Amino acid sequence: MNAGNGLLVLMGSGETSPTMVTLHRELVAHLGGDADAVILETPYGFQVNRDDISNRAREYFRRSVSLATVVAPDMSADAPSIGTPGAGDADKVRDLVRRADWVFSGPGSPSYALNRWHTLRLGEILRERVARGYGVTVMASAAACTVGFVALPVYEVYKAGHPPAWLTGLDLLGALGLPVAVIPHYDNAEGGTHDTRFCYLGEPRLAALEHELPDESAVLGIDEHTAVIVDLGTSLVRVWGRGVMTIRRRGASVPVPGGTTLPLKQLRDLVTGTEPAVVPLPRRPADADADADADADADADADAAHRAATVGTGGAATLQEAVAAAELRFDSAQEARDAGTMAEVAVELESVIAAWSADMEEDQGGEWARTVLHGMIRRLAEAAGRGLSEPERTLGRILVPLLGLRGRLRADGAYDLADEVRDAVAVGGVRLHDTAEGSEWWWEEETDDQQTGLRSQA
Repeated sequence: MNAGNGLLVLMGSGETSPTMVTLHRELVAHLGGDADAVILETPYGFQVNRDDISNRAREYFRRSVSLATVVAPDMSADAPSIGTPGAGDADKVRDLVRRADWVFSGPGSPSYALNRWHTLRLGEILRERVARGYGVTVMASAAACTVGFVALPVYEVYKAGHPPAWLTGLDLLGALGLPVAVIPHYDNAEGGTHDTRFCYLGEPRLAALEHELPDESAVLGIDEHTAVIVDLGTSLVRVWGRGVMTIRRRGASVPVPGGTTLPLKQLRDLVTGTEPAVVPLPRRPADADADADADADADADADAAHRAATVGTGGAATLQEAVAAAELRFDSAQEARDAGTMAEVAVELESVIAAWSADMEEDQGGEWARTVLHGMIRRLAEAAGRGLSEPERTLGRILVPLLGLRGRLRADGAYDLADEVRDAVAVGGVRLHDTAEGSEWWWEEETDDQQTGLRSQA
């Protein structure tokens, strides 16, 4: 690829999830053929399972994108005990990253990555790639945190309780006139009862940190499973995915929804405050897309891939949403005594879990999803052992004439014979309750919840 035709891609999360497959294919296609592809493991290089994370990422790109990758190792020369390459290999890594057509970096610790990249001067090389417009550079999750002129130390603030403070970032966007603090996971909702938006900061801490930013700067937030694609050749910015890109200045936010393309100058004006806080953002400006039909086709492909990755899960975009949708379908099928659909849901959920297993982020809920799947299998086995057709389709057919007979016996005063009928059906597990209107029955193996609607026979 020639200089000036490159892309800088920032992802809010889900960088190796099923939801991003179509986008990765588009990025590789932009390179126009075979590509030298490098995964920078630095953000998670301190983790003892870093080899597993790298292997999952390589397998994801090989299987989903047909992209062969090599891993540029974290050059932590002070930790030779875990087999880290020596400092003499640093030049090779720098050259590898400098020449790569495609560079990818993802989850981990922003502060650790910044420290290592500063020591190894890899930050300079990444800035050079963007300034020259060379290749495709993908920075996701923790790596995306580092690309602004300041960066958020997520681990220290959220995990260790350090006071919120900015770190000096790589400032990859500085060459584009964008003085921003990039915050991925912008719409995170994992906290449930507590605010984990804004990459686990929450509103109070983000508001406090905003006051430390210069007047001409802003926060650039990227929602989960959302990407911001900066075309370094055409100076256009496109928001891709289910969420939005947010430009926030002193608490005032301008959301830019997925599917929007805008000129880099317009984004620059929003960041520096030279445009009004509320500005109409056309979905596809006339000067933004040389080929609007191609963009429409790409969006359609993205939708199709998304549906394929979440088949049977109601269009869910995350593993958690897929599991929740599967549970609803399974519960409905069990209530309807539909064994085929119950088995189908379990099989589909297993496929969804497998598709998400390549995700480099470790908090996506894989173990929880497997626990839900195992519960479904156990419930299906219990239902099979009991007989899903009971009692309506078999026992119910017998009970209708028997209870009709019992009703006539009681009406004729033959209570002893009526009691014998009651005792006979009890042998089959049926319990009766007589009322003035007739007899109500239930199967004794049902739970209390399943007995809420007693069957009646006048």
